[in-house]
Parts: sequence; structure tokens; C-alpha cells
Amino acid sequence: MRRARTLRAPLQDVWAIVGDAHHLPRWWPRVTRVEGVEEGAFTQVLSTTKGVPVRADFAVAESVAPRLRRWTQQLVNTPFERVLAHSEVEVRLEPDGAAATRVALSLVQRVHGIALLGSFMVRRAGRRQLDDALDGLEALVAD
Repeated sequence: MRRARTLRAPLQDVWAIVGDAHHLPRWWPRVTRVEGVEEGAFTQVLSTTKGVPVRADFAVAESVAPRLRRWTQQLVNTPFERVLAHSEVEVRLEPDGAAATRVALSLVQRVHGIALLGSFMVRRAGRRQLDDALDGLEALVAD
């Protein structure tokens, strides 16, 4: 699934946020903090709807400043492995004039096992997650 929006901020300002995993708690839904940030990896600490913290490890699959950032969730031996066969986020930035940036977010998730029965709910939740991420990013660059 994919969502896009034009933000009223220069490309470099938006990249300063999306290109640095430390900023994820400021704009990505349910991320309360980020740990273990390295050149090609980071861990998100997420909060469930009941406030329970859950750790999710990611590898940076591609990062081309200031246009593209893609990360893939590491699923093996995690609770997410029961539901997801693959989960990847991509952020693409394109300048839209001198003071605006077109942000395109993509979320690719493949479910397996019993989760296939609820795949429509996974897609709906994914769309909501991308919309919320764009709202968060827009609020950051508007300040």
C-alpha cells in the first residue's frame, strides 16, 4: 500500500527527519523510542494499545540521501514471525518547488498462516499507519 502527500518544507528539512532513525518516535505511529541505532540497523520500541512495550528490529535496506530510505523488519524468532512473512517501509522524497516536498510512503507486508484470514484488517491497519505517519511528519515540518 502507498500513501503520498506534499509537505510545505524543503527537501533537506524533510530528509533530516526521515533519514535519521532517532527521529522515528517524533513521527512514526506507536514508536515510543529507538534503540541500537547503527549504520544499517535500529530497534523500535513500540507501545501496544494497552501500553505494553514491544521491540521490533529493523535493517536499513537502502538509504540514498536525500531521496530514499527503506527499512525491513527482522522477523525471525520474534512474535511478529507468526503473522508476517515480510514487512518493509519505504520513504521517497521529491522536491515540489523550492519550499515543498512530495513524500511517498509505502508499506509492503506479506502475511502467512492463520493471519491470511485477516489480511484485509492488516491492509486497513497499514493504510491507517501510513496516514498517521504522514500526519506526524507534516506536524513536525509545520513547526
